[in-house]
Amino acid sequence: MIQAYIGLGSNLENPVAQIHQAIETLQSHDSVHAFRVSPIYSSKPVGSQDQPDYINAVATFSTELSPIALLDLLQSIEQAQRRVRERHWELRTLDLDLLLYGAEEIQNPRLTVPHPHMLDRGFVIKPLNDLAPEMGLANGNTVTEQLQQLDTSDLVLIKEE
Repeated sequence: MIQAYIGLGSNLENPVAQIHQAIETLQSHDSVHAFRVSPIYSSKPVGSQDQPDYINAVATFSTELSPIALLDLLQSIEQAQRRVRERHWELRTLDLDLLLYGAEEIQNPRLTVPHPHMLDRGFVIKPLNDLAPEMGLANGNTVTEQLQQLDTSDLVLIKEE
């Protein structure tokens, strides 16, 4: 079993509901065990600002799936939720990114792990900190140390009932 961390994001078609549906789908999958999810945050978009804010979270679970099989599962969930991708870093009904797959480093045409932009993104590191603050990252920092280097002033915790 490998511990995987995924980023969840959405800014179209009721983003909070999109995130919850993806969480439910992942939790119910036979290959996903010991599922945990961070609180959900709102953040300003990366890229052009003429789009709605994003809703983001991070989930972790153990799995026996290979990295590519896990990527296929994530992409199938995106497609089932009618993923829209009009432009790079823009408008998404659902975006599921494989952030970490154990301590493995993966570089192939379909997948790069650790996720190449995760260390610079407060909307990834803040929810990751909620799950694993002392976890070491590829740059030698703990998640908490990395979070202290980022501006997360645009993040707003989504209070759910």
